[in-house]
Amino acid sequence: MARGRRQSKHARPHRPLAPGLGAERAEQRDGSWVVRSVPGQSSTKSYTCPGCSRPVAAGTPHVVAWPTGADFGLEVGVQARRHWHTGCWQRR
Repeated sequence: MARGRRQSKHARPHRPLAPGLGAERAEQRDGSWVVRSVPGQSSTKSYTCPGCSRPVAAGTPHVVAWPTGADFGLEVGVQARRHWHTGCWQRR
């Protein structure tokens, strides 16, 4: 890897979600999902919301969602988790 360039997030091992975040809940929306609320003070990075393609800024309360079910094992589900604006997730 060239100096100064970050490795693709898809090539790095996944990081577990930080402890102390909101409780996980199951939702049925175009499949089975695990959804966790992230309070603003726990959010230290910026993410791109898949619902609107706009940034979820660090410090912004939002949700993290990933697919679950027979088609997805834990490893696949964790790699597929995405950070959504709460409103974008609700409108989905």
